[in-house]
Amino acid sequence: MTAPLPLAAINALDHAAFVARYGALFEHSPWVIERAAAQRPFADLHAGLMAVVMAASAEEQLALIRAHPELAGKAAIDRTLTEASAAEQASAGLDRLTAEEFARFHALNAAYRERFGFPFIICVRLTDKAGILAAMERRLAHDRDQEVAAALEQIGEIVRLRLEDLA
Repeated sequence: MTAPLPLAAINALDHAAFVARYGALFEHSPWVIERAAAQRPFADLHAGLMAVVMAASAEEQLALIRAHPELAGKAAIDRTLTEASAAEQASAGLDRLTAEEFARFHALNAAYRERFGFPFIICVRLTDKAGILAAMERRLAHDRDQEVAAALEQIGEIVRLRLEDLA
């Protein structure tokens, strides 16, 4: 774990140090941190990072959403998840699914991706397998705009917890 930094010290980091410290917060999307580095100082780091996401174009936001792996999906099976994603999915028990649970996740992931064109995003550290599956089923009824908003909100929660892990 990295030692906590006060906000004044975070704002004073040079560009390279800021990117090195926070570059992995957003799944395969270092552009968020690159932009955020140029927009400091922040009164609140998490709010500043999320402001960068919300100011991004719709295409960039979709790319950020699509950079996330499916839950209990191919990347988990192939063990190609980022270290953070692997730990987060394991915390919700997604690395220990029964055959029936795996089949249900696979079917819901496929239905969700077919409907929305991107993976289902939820902050798995704030729920469990049953909660995730219920949310997947419930959110399949949403429209695309609702799901883009929900995905970005969940990414915000993921990043908030990852920031807490750094502090």
